[in-house]
Amino acid sequence: SWESSQTESTTTNTKMLGYIWHYFYSSFLRYIQKWLIRQVTGTCELQRICSGYQPGAARTTRAEYSLRSSKSKVLRGALETSKDNLGQSVDQVMKEKSIKPEKDPQFKERFHICLLQITGYGSLYASVEDLRTVTFSSDNPKHEAMLFKLWDLLMPAVKLESRITKQWGDIGFQGDDPKTDFRGMGLLGLINLVFFSENYTMEAQQVLSHANHPKLGYSYAIVGINLTEMAYSLLKSGALKPHFYNTVQGWPELQHFHQLYCYLAYEFDKFWVAEEPESIMHFNQYREKFHNIVKAHLQDPDVSLTLTVSSGN
Repeated sequence: SWESSQTESTTTNTKMLGYIWHYFYSSFLRYIQKWLIRQVTGTCELQRICSGYQPGAARTTRAEYSLRSSKSKVLRGALETSKDNLGQSVDQVMKEKSIKPEKDPQFKERFHICLLQITGYGSLYASVEDLRTVTFSSDNPKHEAMLFKLWDLLMPAVKLESRITKQWGDIGFQGDDPKTDFRGMGLLGLINLVFFSENYTMEAQQVLSHANHPKLGYSYAIVGINLTEMAYSLLKSGALKPHFYNTVQGWPELQHFHQLYCYLAYEFDKFWVAEEPESIMHFNQYREKFHNIVKAHLQDPDVSLTLTVSSGN
């Protein structure tokens, strides 16, 4: 109809104006604004960020945006710095922006932490991706040892009868051989399951008991691997930056990713039990709802997706 076409045309024009404004601001106004403020305050944007915002996501996300938006190759290049060259990169940025240590003695340390977090996030993703691409192999003794360890942690009172057995279904694998369930997330899925079970043994066993509920039950291991995929996709998209910038005051390691997984595993179980789904057939619907809850939390600049229960060990 004429009215609907007019509405679509108005929406399109509004979006176009938004794009034009964003381009105009990012290309011209922002740099004019920065130049004027520097003339008045005698400090560059990075200095104002490092002194004007609290440590964590509030400071580091702004520093990252400032570096990424800069016309300076030195500043943009700082985002790709290796851990070993961070100190040199900080010095180069300070030289580029004429920042004198005697006039701003706290800048160097604060900016160094920001750069550790920013570049560390990229390094963490690379490490997680490396584990994800490792195929679980029943011919690898270390892989097999991890799998048996998972059983022993979750079912300490029950002996595994054989390597290929229907017993694996008791901890939520689909078939007689768990190796087929690790195809999507590779070794990363198993490592996360073991990390949760080893570091939060009581909580993991509690979650397993809920998963084996006759009415509200779900496949513990399969859902766990699915949550690994959720954590991985959030990491890949950059959505987890506020969480890691708030919880790791430096270079994030693999254990920090595994800790995030523990939070998701424990919180998803609470969510599932509270929602009382009619059957496991509705899993995708509830997974998406939980995913949206997590993404909403990540919009909070003070977010910290940390499992707060005491360790089971």
